[in-house]
Amino acid sequence: MDKQYLPNEHEQRIYAFWEKNGFTQAPEKGKPYTILMPPPNANASLHAGHGMYVIDDIMTRYKRLQGYSSVWIPGMDHAGFETQYVYEKHLAKQKKSRMDFDRKTLYDNIHTFVQENSGLIYQQFKKLGFLADWQRSVFTLDDHVLMRVFETFARMEKEGLVYRDDYIVNYCIHCGT
Repeated sequence: MDKQYLPNEHEQRIYAFWEKNGFTQAPEKGKPYTILMPPPNANASLHAGHGMYVIDDIMTRYKRLQGYSSVWIPGMDHAGFETQYVYEKHLAKQKKSRMDFDRKTLYDNIHTFVQENSGLIYQQFKKLGFLADWQRSVFTLDDHVLMRVFETFARMEKEGLVYRDDYIVNYCIHCGT
C-alpha cells in the first residue's frame, strides 16, 4: 500500500465506475425521493459557498441507504446579475465593453460564456464526488423549464399575487440596471 494517497490517481476512475454502473441514477425500486440542485450561476469556478451542496449529496445518499429511490437532479442557471458582471470583467480584459455589442450579440455571447463555464462547474462537482444524475441535468433556458415559468407567472398574476406598484428596488450604479 502506498504511504501517501494521491487522489488524481484514483478518484476519476472511481467516479467513472459509479457512472458506468448507474450509481448516479435513482434505483428502480423504492419510494421516490428527489432533490433539485439550486442552479448555480455558470459564471466562474466553484467557490467555498458551493460547499453547501454537500448537504444535498448526503441526503440523497442517506435516503438511498434507507431504501428510497433517491435522485439528485443538477441544474445550471443561465443568467443573473453576477453572470453579467463576471462576463463584463472578462470583456474588460480584452479592452471591450458590453456597449460594443448590440443586445442580441451580447446575449448570445453571454449564453456561450455560460455554456462553456457550466461544463467546468459540472466537472468540479464530479471531482467533489457529488452523486447527482448528470444525464437529467436541467438548464434554466430549457424549453420545458421556460414553459413552467411562464405558466406559473400567469397563474400567479391571475390569482393577484403579481401586480405593479411603486417600490424601492435594487439598482446598480455601475451598469445602470
